[in-house]
Amino acid sequence: MVDQEKTLNIIDKIVSRVPEVTIFFWIIKILGTTIGETAADFLSFNLHFGLVNTSYIMSALLAIVLVIQFRLKRYVPAVYWLVVVLISIVGTLISDQMVEGLGISLVTTTVIFSGALIAVFIAWYLKEKTLSIHSIFTARREAFYWLAILFTFALGTSGGDLLSEGLGIGYVKAGLIFLGVIALIAACYYVLRSKRFTMSSIWAFWMAYILTRPLGASIGDFLTQAPKDGGLGISTVWITPIFLLGIIGLVIYLSVKHKDQLLLSE
Repeated sequence: MVDQEKTLNIIDKIVSRVPEVTIFFWIIKILGTTIGETAADFLSFNLHFGLVNTSYIMSALLAIVLVIQFRLKRYVPAVYWLVVVLISIVGTLISDQMVEGLGISLVTTTVIFSGALIAVFIAWYLKEKTLSIHSIFTARREAFYWLAILFTFALGTSGGDLLSEGLGIGYVKAGLIFLGVIALIAACYYVLRSKRFTMSSIWAFWMAYILTRPLGASIGDFLTQAPKDGGLGISTVWITPIFLLGIIGLVIYLSVKHKDQLLLSE
């Protein structure tokens, strides 16, 4: 009985708290980042909550779901992706609060969030000696993981807005730029992985993860912004639930098929 309990404790420590990175991961991630942009606008403007009240509400919901996520100590698709969607919304709101509420420029917020993300990565590596998502099986590593993700969303929002709005490039061109850089990272990783000098899978993942945020934001802005601002003018009342239903459908599929389960660290 004692040996069985020890075995269960060991298994509990090495069960991954995050999903395997598959095509489903990236699809849901992009859908979630788009929702982060549209849902924040929907709650703030369509429902007239305002940026401040929306920030309080969504931050409180995020804190509650994060507590549930940490208590589970393992990857559960519905809870994990709910955290991602909420962090996407909160990250957007943090950036919007600083830019619209405090009047801080997009250049400054982009620099601030870049510095914060780098600081998280440094602290994470110094403590854990790895930034691999295949090693997220302790509470401390998971805490670093979610903190890094929060700053990737805030950085992606500021950086995306800086490129598309601040520099006047527009949502379509900005989205294509981000998509092109992501494709380049993927190409370099898969081409160089068999060569003598390989691209680290860890950095390839994090660079792609950071860039999918402004890609999703560009998609969301293009769909919802007024035609005079370079968008299609579709209401967030329609876009948000459509994308949310897409996430729900994929999460149900993954919950049944278990195609993104990652049990042990590499």
